[in-house]
Amino acid sequence: MGEDKSGDMSERGDRREERHCDDRGVDTGGRVVADPSVIYPVDSVPPLHLPILFGLQQALMTVGGTLSLPYILASLFCPENESQVRAQLISITMFMCGLATILQCLFGVRLPIIQGGSHSFVAPIVAMLTLEQFRCPTQMDRLNGNDSVLIPWERRMREVQGNLILASVTQVVVGGLGLVGLILRFVGPLTIAPTISLIGLSLTQVVSNFCDKQWGISLLTLALLLLFSNIINKVQLPVPTFSMQRKCHMTKFPIFQLFPVVLAIAVVWLFSFILTESGAFPTNSTDPAYKARTDSRINILYESSWFQFPLPLPFGMPTFSAAGYMGMLAATLSSIFESVGDYFAAARFSEAPNPPAHAINRGIAIEGVCSIISGVMGAGHATTSYSSNIGIIGITKIGSRVVFVTAGAMLVFFGVLGKVGAVLALIPDPIVGGTLLLGLGMVASIGISVLQYCELFSTRNITIIGVSFLTGLMIPQWLAENGDIVKSGSIELDQVIKVLFGTASFTGGFIGFLLDNIVPGTEHERGIKRWIEVQNPASKSVDARVYSSPPLTRLLERVGCCRYCPVSPTFKTGKLQRDSKVDKPCTDLKEVKSTHL
Repeated sequence: MGEDKSGDMSERGDRREERHCDDRGVDTGGRVVADPSVIYPVDSVPPLHLPILFGLQQALMTVGGTLSLPYILASLFCPENESQVRAQLISITMFMCGLATILQCLFGVRLPIIQGGSHSFVAPIVAMLTLEQFRCPTQMDRLNGNDSVLIPWERRMREVQGNLILASVTQVVVGGLGLVGLILRFVGPLTIAPTISLIGLSLTQVVSNFCDKQWGISLLTLALLLLFSNIINKVQLPVPTFSMQRKCHMTKFPIFQLFPVVLAIAVVWLFSFILTESGAFPTNSTDPAYKARTDSRINILYESSWFQFPLPLPFGMPTFSAAGYMGMLAATLSSIFESVGDYFAAARFSEAPNPPAHAINRGIAIEGVCSIISGVMGAGHATTSYSSNIGIIGITKIGSRVVFVTAGAMLVFFGVLGKVGAVLALIPDPIVGGTLLLGLGMVASIGISVLQYCELFSTRNITIIGVSFLTGLMIPQWLAENGDIVKSGSIELDQVIKVLFGTASFTGGFIGFLLDNIVPGTEHERGIKRWIEVQNPASKSVDARVYSSPPLTRLLERVGCCRYCPVSPTFKTGKLQRDSKVDKPCTDLKEVKSTHL
């Protein structure tokens, strides 16, 4: 029952043995490394009542990160009743985030990953809607009755929908053909490190925009997160529990370690409410500190409906254009590279083996499928993996797939019952900023930790690391300030260049990839040998459990042609090795009582 597993959770953190294996349980040949510290690994199933609370932590972060998209899109489409359209888009966005998360966790890469609205598509949407036939009417246009501009706002949405669907079909093709998996053959730590780290580092301005509304509230949130997750995380509090054997009784529970995000948000939210009611925060909506008030977005609660089930094509049949497709395609390619980095980060945080090619191919394909559905449902944006939610795994030590599927179900629920989702949308921006500060910081650091596999005393490697990180930050900033200088003669090509190289993780990873494969160096020096050893035969049984569904895999093993399908778990390996036919992984599996979805 629940009380026994609660006790096990605290013991897992305290009774660690030193073993000769790395952080995924792979033998390191004599190198002594601490045993994995994740409480619930990918395939484990927490007691029935815990996934709801764990999932709520992830859902809170998702709502805070994706809420800005419906606001931005509603203003870009220029509807007459903007508040009503905004409420509708919020409902569709939450529904799609939840659906995409469930599909990705169960059928995609199968890692603990939250899918949320992609902000990469805002730039091409803005460029698309600046065209004369789609620009918003001015007050003078309305007075003069300019019919060429006074078009229904749904026509703008249909143009975005159509080109988003086309670009997402391309993403499905890229994943289905295994093109990303082919590139991964030439990818090592010097490519992965800047790709992952720059995902976090490039979002410093986004985090700052949340925090600068009220730095005191943001820093208080950060302080509580650090306190709960790193200082008093071993403290256990008595919690009333029930079992058939012992009936009602008290059990010690590591509540600070398991729920640091929920606790920190709840405490600071209550504190902000007290300050709001006492008049400490300004009432002028133009003052940045106004966003620290707990009622700064109270209109969302009034505008959202109690029940609204999203339906396909709510704004009519989508339309298509070459220029719009190229812009969306650039954002899609950028999203693919960021997602690959997120997959590796999620694997490291949840202490799973590095994702194999078939899992990455499948993850990219499913992400494309979900973005197609998003376009059909009228969200106006694609879905992509959320780096900040991956960072939360490092804070809570909860990497169970069941938890993330539960979070996805919650987001679907929030999208259907608009009032419930609107309550979570009331979290003040500074609180979200404090949480992002720690979450994205951990994503940046996990990327840097990948460099342990290469020779850090090598001048070659130090040069590549420095150049890839610096150019990854410098080029996007330069393009943001001097984007008009890029003139190739083709508007579509200009847009592709600006979107791709305006993405820090793509730019830094691309430079690292080029230099690592051009500058001479041994496999040991580059870290390729040790990077491959992470996926040695001793971890195949873990690989089979994490990245494939055992019942489906057994079926695919009987179909010989599936070994040539890039998204199949049997891709290019024939039959996956059975647990009984491989060496037992270095990790003590008795500590991890896991079941399979």
